[in-house]
Order: sequence, then C-alpha cells, then structure tokens
Amino acid sequence: MTSSPAPSDSEAAAEEFPPTTSSSGDDGLFADDDRDALHILPLGMIPVQTPGLKRARLIKNARLETVVEVFQDRSAGSGQVNPEHLATMYPSHAKEMRTDMAQIHRLTQLNSYDVYSLRIELRRLGIPVEDVNYLRLSAGKRLELTTYMRDFTLPLIQQVYGSEERPINDIADLFQLLANPDREEALRNLTLLSRKLNIQLQDIPNFLEEYGDVFLSLAYFRSCLDGLVPEVQRFMAWVNEATKSEMITRDRLLMKMISDVMRMLTGITTSITGRFEAFDRRSKDFWHDINADSFRSVRAQLSAHHVTIGGVLCGLAVKMALWKARFPHGGGGPMKRVEFVRSEILPGLDHISRIEKSAAGTA
Repeated sequence: MTSSPAPSDSEAAAEEFPPTTSSSGDDGLFADDDRDALHILPLGMIPVQTPGLKRARLIKNARLETVVEVFQDRSAGSGQVNPEHLATMYPSHAKEMRTDMAQIHRLTQLNSYDVYSLRIELRRLGIPVEDVNYLRLSAGKRLELTTYMRDFTLPLIQQVYGSEERPINDIADLFQLLANPDREEALRNLTLLSRKLNIQLQDIPNFLEEYGDVFLSLAYFRSCLDGLVPEVQRFMAWVNEATKSEMITRDRLLMKMISDVMRMLTGITTSITGRFEAFDRRSKDFWHDINADSFRSVRAQLSAHHVTIGGVLCGLAVKMALWKARFPHGGGGPMKRVEFVRSEILPGLDHISRIEKSAAGTA
C-alpha cells in the first residue's frame, strides 16, 4: 500500500484526482464528487462484508488500472493498494474478504464507474446495491446540468403549454409543472400526449421520471464530453510543440509514437462527438412523431451506449487530469513531454480506442 501525498502513478490515482474532502452527499455517506465522477466507485454502495472496506473506493488511474483507496485526506495523502494485495490488510476478516474479493475482482474489469454504466453493469454482474439512490447523480450535479437539459425539456413543455415561457431551474421543476398543469388547455394537451404515448393520464408522472432520467444521462455525458474535448485539443497542441525539436524529429520511432497517439486521440474524440450528434437527432425526431415505440427506441439506443460512452470518457478524463496535474502551467522540455506521452498517455489508449470503435457503428 502507498501512503504519501503523491503516490506512484503505477499504484495510485491520487495525482490524477486529488483526494476529495467535500462533505457527505445526498445519501449521508458518499461525497457528491464520488457519486458524480466517472472514475470512482465507493465500495460502501455494495454489500461488502469486511468492515474496513465500507469507506474504501475503487479508483481508475491514468493507465486505466484499478486501485483500492482505503483512506484519503489532505494531510496524510491517499492510501492505495493493488486489489490483489487487499486480503493481506485484513487478516482477521479472512472469510469476509474472500466473498468481497470475488465482487471486487469483477468490478475492477469495468471501464467506468459513472452511475449510468453502473446501473447496467452491476445488474449484469449480479451485484446488488445497498440503496438505489446511490446510483443517482447528486442534487448539485443535476442542478449543474439544467442548461443541458433545457434542450430536452423545451419540446416537452411546448407540447403541453405551447410557446408560453416556463422557468425550469431543475428537472424536478419540470415534473412538478407537468404533473400539475395550471391551465385547461395544458391539461388537454397533456391528455393528448398520454394518448400518443399509449399510457394513462395518471401514468404521466412515471413517464416524466423516466424521460427525465434518460435525457439527464445524455446531458451528464454531454457535459463530460464538452469539458474533455478542449482539454484533448490543448494537450495535442502541447505535444506537437515538442515535434519542433530537431532532436525529436530525427528520431523516427518517437515521431511514429507521437503520430499514433495523435491519430488515436483524434479518432476517439471525433467518433464519440459524432455519436452524440446522432443522439441529438434521434431525440429531436421523437418529438416529430410521438408514440410509445419511438420513445422506447430512443431510450433503448441511449441505454445501449451508456457503458461504452462511460468507458471512453472515463479513460480520457483520467489521462487529461494527470496531464494537468503534472504540467499545470504547460511547459516542459521536448523530451520530457515525449516521455510523458510514452509512459502515461500511450498505455491503455488503444483500449479506449477499441471501446469507441466497438460502439461507433451502432450510434
């Protein structure tokens, strides 16, 4: 186990993602940052039997390895251990640890720990969750995504209220607004909508909850992508500056390695951006021909892509976070930059590329 303010990159992710010190979140146990992250899985959300693991976390590092963080704070640093060595830390709980290790081993194989991927993957693995609310974004994140949600809520509001302006500050406001229409015309429109969707008027609140959650997931991933693409572009420009060095340009192997990394990053970001554009078109098409089948189709398409989108975004996020942590003000000589690309960015990048290629054709 490592225990220092800056553990080695091969064993820990502390440098990529500094320890969280925020207070517990909506559930009273996990920090909101943990729940909203792509790369963190608090083990307390699943029924672990070893007491010491209830506040431990699985974390992805920049090489896309999974480590177990058993403690963290600003002064003591981050104590992280390879999952294979976890049993030696709790010798008095050998029986419980055997059961927990079987679950942890399966969880280390997942590509992302965002709540939407976990909903699918935990069900596939047969791992129960202590509280389904653990698989929901925090209230703060939902509020932060309000701007993204307006694109999806506006057509729904217009179906019920026409062109009338309605203030929506949170997805919960939308549910309240449509569940309790304050005009006779709005009630008629809501009844018409229920017929188009082939559901009872009293089932509209359930539809709204499902609709909101489906498009909240798209808004969440879109916000992650919008934050990552500019970072990737800045990183690529930073790496390309190193190729102006004569010492680098004369080394054909280094130039090929840089070219391969640039090609993969460009391919990944271009492909996943195209997937989101396809999702946007499908969601707009739904409102041109509203029916139960079209909504199920949109929902199924988005859900089918949650795991791959989460995996790609998680991989890019941890790599860009390490770059910003290692070179917060840019800089670094040509060889230092190239060595960083070779040792930290290249490992696992082909894995991200394969995830994206496997899903791009079905967007």
